Amino acid sequence: MTSTDTSDAAADTLQGGPRRGRVRTARRGVPLPLLLPALIGLAFLLLPLIALLLRAPWSTLPDQLTSAEVWQALRLSLVCATAATAVSLVIGVPLAWLLARADFPGRGFVRALVTLPLVLPPVVGGVALLLALGRNGVVGQWLDSWFGITLPFTTAGVVVAETFVAMPFLVISVEGTLRAADPRYEEAATTLGASRFTAFRRVTLPLIAPGIAAGAVLAWARALGEFGATITFAGNFPGRTQTMPLAVYLALQNNPEAAIALSLVLLAVSIAVLAGLRDRWMTAP
Repeated sequence: MTSTDTSDAAADTLQGGPRRGRVRTARRGVPLPLLLPALIGLAFLLLPLIALLLRAPWSTLPDQLTSAEVWQALRLSLVCATAATAVSLVIGVPLAWLLARADFPGRGFVRALVTLPLVLPPVVGGVALLLALGRNGVVGQWLDSWFGITLPFTTAGVVVAETFVAMPFLVISVEGTLRAADPRYEEAATTLGASRFTAFRRVTLPLIAPGIAAGAVLAWARALGEFGATITFAGNFPGRTQTMPLAVYLALQNNPEAAIALSLVLLAVSIAVLAGLRDRWMTAP
C-alpha cells in the first residue's frame, strides 16, 4: 500500500467511521431541556384518546352501534364520504396534473386557492357554499330555476360539502407524486404516436397510482369526519344529512353512550388510515 493509499484510508477512517458514529450517537441522545416538553406534548395528545377508551361503554357497545339512529348515521357517512371521494378523484386528479405539468400564468395563485379549504374554517366554507350554491346563491339560483336542482339541506349537499373540504388533500398528494415522477416517460409515449391523454392514461396513471390511492384515503377520512361545512350547508336531518360527526354532537345532549360509540368508530377509522399510510408518510429516514 502506498503512502497515498494509507493517507486516503486514514482520511476515510477519520471522516467516515467516527463521524458516522458521532451522528448515530447524536441522534440517540435527547437534550434534557427538550425531553420534558416532548413528554408533556405526547401526554397532551394521548390523554383524550385514552380517556375515550377508558370511558367507552364496552358492555353496551354492540347495542349502541346497531341502534337505528346510529346505523343511519353510519350508513349515510360511509355513502357520502365514498361519493365525495369519487367526485374528488374525477375532478381532483386532472386538477393535480394541471398544477404539476402545465405551465400557465398565475399557477402559484391557483394552487393557493386550491389549498385554501385546508386552512379555511369549515363553517366559513359552509357559508360560502350557501352563497354560491344555495337557492338564492350565485349559481344555485340558476340550478333551481333551470333544472330544479336544490343542493342545500339534502344528501347531495352533504356530498358537496365533504368534497369541498376533502378534495385538497387528494390534489396535494397527487401533485406531489406527479412532480416526483419522471415526465420523460410521457414524452417518450407521445413521440411514439400516443396522444397526450393516452400517455396520461397508459403511462402516467400507473406511475402515480400509489399517490392517488394515498390521496383518496386521506380525502375519504377527511370527508368522513367533516362537521362544520356539512351542518352549515346541509343541516342536521336524521337519515338525510345527519352524518356521524353530527350524530356525535347531537347525541352528547341526550345519549352520551351513543356519542362515545360513534366517536370510537371515527377513532378506529383514523387509526386504520394512519396504518394504511404508514409506509408512505410515517417511516423515518
